[in-house]
Amino acid sequence: MSIPSRKQDNTHMTKYEGYQRLAQLIRGYAVTMTTRTLSSHVGSCLSMAELVAVLYGGILHVNPKDPLWPDRDRFILSKGHAAAGVYAALAEKDFFPKEWINSYYKNDGKLSGHISFHVPGVEFSTGSLGHALPVALGMALVAKRKGKKHRIFVLMSEGDCDEGSTWEAVMFAAQHHLDNVVAIVDANRIQALGNVADIIDLEPLAKKIEAFGWSVREIDGHDVQQIERTLLDIPFDSGKPSFVIARTVKGKGIRYMENTLSCHYHCVPQEKLAEVLVELGVEDAFPV
Repeated sequence: MSIPSRKQDNTHMTKYEGYQRLAQLIRGYAVTMTTRTLSSHVGSCLSMAELVAVLYGGILHVNPKDPLWPDRDRFILSKGHAAAGVYAALAEKDFFPKEWINSYYKNDGKLSGHISFHVPGVEFSTGSLGHALPVALGMALVAKRKGKKHRIFVLMSEGDCDEGSTWEAVMFAAQHHLDNVVAIVDANRIQALGNVADIIDLEPLAKKIEAFGWSVREIDGHDVQQIERTLLDIPFDSGKPSFVIARTVKGKGIRYMENTLSCHYHCVPQEKLAEVLVELGVEDAFPV
């Protein structure tokens, strides 16, 4: 099964309908990519689809024709195991040919299973949790010192928030008043080994981050209007880094996967793929 190149007429869509459609396509790509290669982490892609759709659909100042444009916003996916979801957005925004999608997770393919900076539009390779926020802060500090206006966005997991390097970075950002950085946590309440609350309970996360000197907002991570409204308001407070806790559902969009630990590791079986694509509303874009 291959994912065909296609064009879709979005002329009459509202902005928010466009975000929703991009989120649907991100889910469709993620499901088909992981099913075809029997790979993992589809649940993590599904929970962040609206966040990625709004970022690439309207928030990030980037140029697909010039991915290394010096004044671009930087986006780093800290939860690098959810690479398929970002590759989907990059493909839809023409950072690379859609045919590359067919090479996902294959030997000598263009798209690795964990996100790689070798792909146009990807700033930094990730996979080991806790690395992305420190790197982002380095980018933010350099931008500040050079008087640059671009922003640095980091999409994190709750597992990232278990790492000591993340909390060192949280302290550093506030100390240096890095209000050009935005950390977004895809808070789906499930991580690799179980429920977040049972492994290392992060709550009250908002109060903890605020105590470290950041400005914090909590949002519904599947409400595209709320996501856009929040991200258009950054920095939330001048002189403070911004932190968004996006409450999401692991496996969002596929009923039998939602809120399950198994969707972190499993893909949709081939025999259920057609049914799932109908449920996601993308059967027209991904014929089986």
